Amino acid sequence: MIDIHSITDIKLLRESVDLECKLAVGREGQGALPEDFWPTYSSFSNTQGGIVLLGIREKQDRFTVEGVLNVAKVRRELFDGLNNRTKVSVNLLTDAEVREVVLEGRTILVIEVPRAKRKQRPVYLTTNPLAGHTYRRMNEGDHALPDEEVKRMLAEQVEDSRDDRILRGYDLDDLDMGTFLAYRQVFANRDPAHPWNAAEPREFLRQIGGWRKDRETGESGLTLAGLLMFGQMVTIQEELPNYMLDYQERPEAKTEKRWIDRITLDGKWSGNLFDFYRRVYLKLTADLKVPFRLERGERKDETPVHEALREALANVIVHADYSDRASVLVVKRPDMFGFRNPGLMRIPVEVALQGGEPDCRNRTLHKMFRLVGVGEQAGTGIPKILHGWQSQHWNPPKLYDTSLPYNQTLLELRMIDLFPEHVMAGLKAGFGERFEKLSHVERVALALAASEGTVNHARLRTVTAEHPVDLSNSLQHLTQAGMLESTGGRGAIYHLPGEAIPTPEDVFGPPTRIPVTSSPNLTASSQNLAEIRDSEGCLLSDQLTLPVIDNLKALSQRLLATLETAAAEPRAKKKVDREIIIGVVLKICMGRFVTLRCLAELVQRKPETLRDQYLTKLVRDRMLTLAFPTAPTHERQAYGTTTSIPV
Repeated sequence: MIDIHSITDIKLLRESVDLECKLAVGREGQGALPEDFWPTYSSFSNTQGGIVLLGIREKQDRFTVEGVLNVAKVRRELFDGLNNRTKVSVNLLTDAEVREVVLEGRTILVIEVPRAKRKQRPVYLTTNPLAGHTYRRMNEGDHALPDEEVKRMLAEQVEDSRDDRILRGYDLDDLDMGTFLAYRQVFANRDPAHPWNAAEPREFLRQIGGWRKDRETGESGLTLAGLLMFGQMVTIQEELPNYMLDYQERPEAKTEKRWIDRITLDGKWSGNLFDFYRRVYLKLTADLKVPFRLERGERKDETPVHEALREALANVIVHADYSDRASVLVVKRPDMFGFRNPGLMRIPVEVALQGGEPDCRNRTLHKMFRLVGVGEQAGTGIPKILHGWQSQHWNPPKLYDTSLPYNQTLLELRMIDLFPEHVMAGLKAGFGERFEKLSHVERVALALAASEGTVNHARLRTVTAEHPVDLSNSLQHLTQAGMLESTGGRGAIYHLPGEAIPTPEDVFGPPTRIPVTSSPNLTASSQNLAEIRDSEGCLLSDQLTLPVIDNLKALSQRLLATLETAAAEPRAKKKVDREIIIGVVLKICMGRFVTLRCLAELVQRKPETLRDQYLTKLVRDRMLTLAFPTAPTHERQAYGTTTSIPV
């Protein structure tokens, strides 16, 4: 339960959770439930939950307590609507989630909307979930979902497992028998006396879930799990056109698409999931710099880190929604391993981190992997990954999902010490005894600010299990104590005292007037002789965590063509839907910073128009982040998304 005692508490909430403030005045000024409450209720329910404050006016991050005059009337209207199936599809609230709080002598209503369970989603308005009646929260906005997304949620609702349906017209001939025989060999090696070892291929497949008979209809055949696990690439893509697997080994500790080794669907191997798992696991662990350990006097070559990578790879495969548009992507870098699967999480992140409550999207696939020693089908996968990383004192794994630009779940495993010795020594020397008296989370915040240059609320949440409001209080305490300085209002960025946040001049140098006689391909940025660019032509700077696209003419032909293809629709049409431009901008800015002028050139819009009508709101809604927070309207401002693994 969230405690609210003052306007300050509301400001802290704004930074830490989804929060919506609404007046409840009514036409006659006597109090009424606002009609725009219902899209927010739907969007919070279908996303991560959130809090609605009735009786609060919010304008430019300033809160004014107006109060609710007739609280009993508004509460009655709320529960009448919640229990009216022509108004909303399900009631998720009890009296415990709707509380009266007195602030500044006036009563407000605090409504805590929980995330709906999978069986309850989608939560929609009226009696029809389609036609724009289902909403999802995208940062600070309630967005109506397209029918395609709603139908996917409906399928998730009714299908406990997405992979056990029988495929008509498919048979054993559609399988890659080399993969199938390899699986049987692994199975037999683990248990040579198992009776299934003597079974004929079709019967063995039936026992593990790859072949099924529907007893009501009498229909029998290959299941989707059987095809995914052992099928041939072309056959799988006939059934699932969006099916895509991708492993990339990248040479440097930065976000870019250059790779030195890759496994993808190129026709040179079977293209099924078991083959992908075997090939990728070997590459993930090939040069793992983790020493062996002794157990009962015997050498154990497989460490907790090996187990964590095995679980992470299996998780990304068995939890994927192969009908969705994102690909399965596994990235190996010198500093991290990244895993992405299409589809949002079926349970909240905090529940997955605790373990013990499994809700696997593809239960038959999970069973198939468990039978050969991969995964336990008991909700312990994520805790096992956490344990593996804790054993090396590395940064805690970061697990999250996002619907931008496509539904996807991401897991980042960074091989970086959370508390580098030189960083901690510097903080102790700088703050003395004050540092030792801080709480654990406050020391973490300072360590992040010292090692990464800045820290914010969202970053702090990735490395601690503290309640979001407590994190806000910790950052405020450090600021009041003079141990951190903040920049910005909502979504403030914190840094150590005296440490400057990067400015455009730090990265690009001072503005340079280009002579009229100079080459048309020459820009102020390209005249900087000290600049360093990656293989794609993006500018690299020690001041920023991501590469920067500041000059389209400096880019490789491959990257430029990719960006122009992504922006094809707004480049070809003067008038396109707002959501299309937003989607294009987010895709271009994924995993990199892009300057305003480059963005404007790519989407063929005036820079000022693009910034005023789109970018400013996307930053305010936390869908984009500024490269230079202290100069939001600078002509060389650059924008990037917060998702680390690019599409």
